[in-house]
Formats: sequence, structure tokens, C-alpha cells
Amino acid sequence: MCAEPVLQTTDLTIGFPAPDGGWRYVIQDVTLTVADGERVALVGESGSGKSLTALAFLGLIPEPGKVVAGSTVTAGVAISSASETELCRIRGAEVGLVFQEAAEALNPVYTIGFQLAETIRMHDAASRSAARRRAHELLADVAVGDPETVARSYPHELSGGEAQRAMLALALAGKPRCLIADEPTSALDVVTQARVLDLLERLTGEHGLGLLLISHDLLVVEGMVERVAVMYAGRIVEEAPTGQLFREPLHPYTRMLLDSVQGIREDTPEMETTSLVGSFRPAADGCRFRSRCTIAEPSCADEEPALTMVAPGHSVRCPVVAASVPGRSGVES
Repeated sequence: MCAEPVLQTTDLTIGFPAPDGGWRYVIQDVTLTVADGERVALVGESGSGKSLTALAFLGLIPEPGKVVAGSTVTAGVAISSASETELCRIRGAEVGLVFQEAAEALNPVYTIGFQLAETIRMHDAASRSAARRRAHELLADVAVGDPETVARSYPHELSGGEAQRAMLALALAGKPRCLIADEPTSALDVVTQARVLDLLERLTGEHGLGLLLISHDLLVVEGMVERVAVMYAGRIVEEAPTGQLFREPLHPYTRMLLDSVQGIREDTPEMETTSLVGSFRPAADGCRFRSRCTIAEPSCADEEPALTMVAPGHSVRCPVVAASVPGRSGVES
């Protein structure tokens, strides 16, 4: 793994104004790094804060939200102090963003070819004709069957899979060092999902790109990334190399997610992932997961646990689990 990170947050906390005049913290103390050429997944159920964390890397936190503590650095630039010129360069030339709903993210009043060509010209001093040729090359690169036809098409004229491929081409148009893919297959059928994931894996490998893959589905990230960070209620609760996480999940929430994956593999409907999303609310004090936890102790209500390193590259936010790991390092990460 390269030493230089292309994406890095340190103790990131994001808040929105609360009715009482204070702040409601939706992301707290998140530290996450993606190095050049590294593939990292950020997983957790809907509403856990994954997408908001990703938007922070590009300075796109929706108002009135803001970073109230910590820092976000993208391609060596501190986002909090970046100028609009720097942000425009970062968005596309350093980091490409693949949105969840491609058909909605693409501009409905312009053809795909026009949107690609304009993005290319924004980041490269190319003529209109050269930008059009490059647009067709990008569409061919993302496995669009008929690049010329797709280039002439408007977003509403494309299938879901075609729109997602066009979105991926748009993310690559600025020749970025890293891609952020936010639930890139959530609106697609199973066959198209597999094709898009294979394409994403191929393109990041061929171009040597870093990847931050955001998903609620562990089935999606297995085999795709080198490292996984698990998020619950705005906090990272576990982080580990992918193989280690699947072999030895430590946090009760991670185990719950993996149990749901096992249920899908074994065709047991009662264990489907959707069963994780219900009327649960994070606990107001102490460990946020304790109201759902099967191993919670009275002390779990006392204070929010720290993220503790228990093995090289493997951290967990649960003192009950951390204390039971043989030979753990016991260092807060």
C-alpha cells in the first residue's frame, strides 16, 4: 500500500443545528484513510452516516450541516480551508464520485456525450472534437455496447445498467486518482449489479485507482476490497482487513451484519438484511449499540467506548470484546 493517502479523515465530527440551539452530531470521531491504489469499503445499514462521510471528502456536506471537529484531507488539500478553485479541481481530477441513483444524478436536459465532453474540457485543455472522441472512448471503456448511440442519448432513454455505466464514465472523465462509489448497484437487478461490480473492479485495477466503496451489503464488498470499516450510528465500530473481518468479526454489530449475509446465502428469509432496519434508535448514553446488543453489560451505559486496536490493522469499539481477545494490543486507535 502506498504511504500517501488520497482520502483521509481524522476525528471527523459533522453536526446539524438542533432545535434547542445546539448541535446534533450525526458523524462523530471518524478516522478513515484510503491510500493511492487501495480499495476500502465503508459498510453499515441505511442512515448510519456512510454517504455523509463520503461527501465530506469533497466538501459537499449539505447545509446547514458542517464539520464541527476533526479534519478531512483529500489529495493533500485540507477541505475546510480549500478555495472553490481547489475544490473544483479535486472534484473530478482527484476524486470521481459514482452516485447511488445514476439516472437522477445525470443532468436530464443534456445528452450523455455532452455531459462527458464538458467534464473532460473542464479538467483538460481539449478541443470540442477531442473531448467528443474521448467521451466515446470512455463509454467504450465502461463496456457500453454502442458508445455513439449512448452518447446521443438523454439519461431517461437509458436502462439502469447503461445509466450506471455512463455515471462511471463521467466519474473517470477527469482522470482521478480515486473513486468514491456510493451504493453503485442499489437500484439495479442482480445480474446488472454483478456486471457493474465486475466493471468497477476491472477499471480501478487497470487505472490503479483508489476506491472507497460504500454499501449496506457485505456480499457486495467481499472480494472487492482490501479493508472494511463498519459504521453504526455515525461511528466506526470495527475496521479490519477484509479476510480477517469475515473470518473473525468482533463487534456484535459486525456479527449481526455477517449473520444476515449467511442467512441470504442459506436462503433463510428470517435472516435477511432488511431485518436489521427497524424501530431501533441508538442509545443516548454509553455505547450506541447497546440497546441491540446481546452481550451488553451495565458498564456499557457509562460512556462511549473507544476504538481499540486488538491486532495489526484490526480495531473494534467494544471493551467487552476487546478484553476477550488473546494478546490484544490494547492501544486506542
